[in-house]
Formats: sequence, C-alpha cells, structure tokens
Amino acid sequence: MSQKISVETLDPESTVVVATGNAHKVTEIEAILGPVMEDVTFVALGDLDLPGYEDPEENGATFYDNALIKAAAAADATGLTAVADDSGLVVDALDGAPGVLSARWAGVHGDDAANNAKLLDQLRDVPAEGRRARFHSCVVLVDNAGPVLAGEGDCEGSVGFEPRGTGGFGYDPLFLPDDAPGKTMAQLTPGEKNAISHRFHALEALAAQLAD
Repeated sequence: MSQKISVETLDPESTVVVATGNAHKVTEIEAILGPVMEDVTFVALGDLDLPGYEDPEENGATFYDNALIKAAAAADATGLTAVADDSGLVVDALDGAPGVLSARWAGVHGDDAANNAKLLDQLRDVPAEGRRARFHSCVVLVDNAGPVLAGEGDCEGSVGFEPRGTGGFGYDPLFLPDDAPGKTMAQLTPGEKNAISHRFHALEALAAQLAD
C-alpha cells in the first residue's frame, strides 16, 4: 500500500485535488484540463492523508448538485482547488431514470449487476426505437478564491437487450453509443471510450471556460 500524501506538502497555488480515488479518472481529467491549467498538478483525493475524512452524502437533485457537493467537500477538507464529476444514465422511456440514482438504482451503491437487471426489466416491453438514452456528466471546479465553474456533456445512444462486453463498469455492457455503431460501451477500448464519453465532453466544456 502506497504512502498517503500530506496536504501540507502541496502548493495550493499549483495543485488541484480530484474528488475521486480512481487513478484513471485523474489521468483523463489531467489530459483535458492540464493544457489550460499550466503548471498545475492533479492529485486524487484518495491519495491524500486526510484522517477522519468521510465522503459527503450525494443527496442532490441534479448531477450538478452532486458534483458540487463532492468538489466543495474536497476543497473544504484540503484547502485546495477541487474538481469533481457526477454522471449517470438518462433513459427517455423511463422519464430520465435512473439519472442521479444510477449507481444505486437497485438499492445497493455500486451493484452493477442488479442495476443492469433492473434496467432490462424496466424496458422489457420497450422496442428498439423506444430505448433512446444518454450518459450525462457534469464536472464542477471549486476554487476557494473564485467562482464555481461547471461543464456538462452527453454521450448519446440507446439501451440494448442484453449485456455485451467485459470492459468498463456500470451500465456500459447495455449502452450502445451512437458514435460506435454495433458496439456497447463495454466493448470499446479505454481510449475509444474516453474519446466519445460524456465526461470527455463535460471536461471539454469546462476547459473552454478556463481558457477564456
């Protein structure tokens, strides 16, 4: 187990904390925001030594609300500029569900198999043309010295009839992105997925604001 990083050793003028423990997410965020935030180092919240820190309750009504909750909590705990994202699946035939409840739709947070089973059950009588959906992401940056900035993005597609592929997570095995005809998100390489993902588009939108 690697040693945690002390917040006191980080320069608040050149460090951005990413409210995640996912190293791949940090890499993706750094690749897009790095060019417009020169000389900034991105660190994962999960890599910092923060005794007693507890993840905030994500009880917002929107993706923006939840991303802001996570970013603000990370900024408060570290004194650093923080960025966080919240994302989920929005299905037209289900009036936007599972939406902000995507990760815990079936009752247990992160139970992908149960969530996917519930999705298939909810859509069991819906034909292909009625299964339009999109992954939506909102990325929020909180700077204690300035305004809150946010970017939002979508990956349009539809929900398939059976899971395919072993990559990704969440609803990826059921989601058929328009930008990769014939494949589910779980059948794409990480690079292919990142190039069309909702988080990519949200980060691009945020980067454009930072570049202004």
